[in-house]
Amino acid sequence: MDLLSALSLGELALSFSRVPLFPVFDLSYFIVSILYLKYEPGAVELSRRHPVASWLCAMLHCFGSYILADLLLGEPLIDYFSNNSSVLLASAVWYLIFFCPLDLFYKCVSFLPVKLIFVAMKEVVRVRKIAVGIHHAHHHYHHGWFIMIATGWVKGSGVALMSNLEQLLRGVWKPETNEFLHMSFPTKASLYGAILFTLQQTRWLPVSKASIIFIFTMFMVSCKVFLTATHSHNSPFDVLEGYICPVLFGAAWGGDHHHDSHSASHGGSHGGGPGAQHSVLPAKSKEELSEGSRKKKTKKAD
Repeated sequence: MDLLSALSLGELALSFSRVPLFPVFDLSYFIVSILYLKYEPGAVELSRRHPVASWLCAMLHCFGSYILADLLLGEPLIDYFSNNSSVLLASAVWYLIFFCPLDLFYKCVSFLPVKLIFVAMKEVVRVRKIAVGIHHAHHHYHHGWFIMIATGWVKGSGVALMSNLEQLLRGVWKPETNEFLHMSFPTKASLYGAILFTLQQTRWLPVSKASIIFIFTMFMVSCKVFLTATHSHNSPFDVLEGYICPVLFGAAWGGDHHHDSHSASHGGSHGGGPGAQHSVLPAKSKEELSEGSRKKKTKKAD
């Protein structure tokens, strides 16, 4: 019975890994990617004033992973744009999301139950892109583990690693939002997935590629759908990283806050230090502001 169940699971994973992505899954990927673009502050105004810049941002959201992977492997950066069907499909999605009358298309695809379906289908594309990227890098560098991991990582992370470039196209410069400094769950998951697929590709992990694709896709779909449904920005890896990072890197999360509170209490205990002066001055300014606001209210009442 166990053998039969294992065979059926293997056949299911193999069939799942052979499901074509175009056009249904790619369409979902484009819809969710451009939805996130529209959520950005000023994106709607940009589409009205500078539609070409808005279209370029949309193409980066849809094809940024291919551009980064081609850059790493020394291939033409615009190579994927020769795929006319995908570019036209992504352009149609961009136009409908930003310019459809009465925002009907946007309202339909952003309706939460419908959006969750698209989010789940996008994760199917993400995992497949990671696997394809590592296979492609292995074809060029048979023993280049780090190259394979990096290629799979950028294939799965998409435009997240190019966020600053995409912001520049919108006329925004926020270096503090660098994805390398504040990794989101998809970026971390793509990195861990790239490591798994690299181990499988180099035969250090005795599991079929179809099985890893199936299992990792189910993990990504369940996590991303849950996070989207609950409007959460937390990562399922936070708990594990909270235990591992202090051991490996010697720094616990929230260490800066602890240091700040410790220095503040240390300055307050001595009473005459500069920290105490700074703590008193803001209190006085707040009192003065509150008195001024009370005087204004009394004048209005009179």
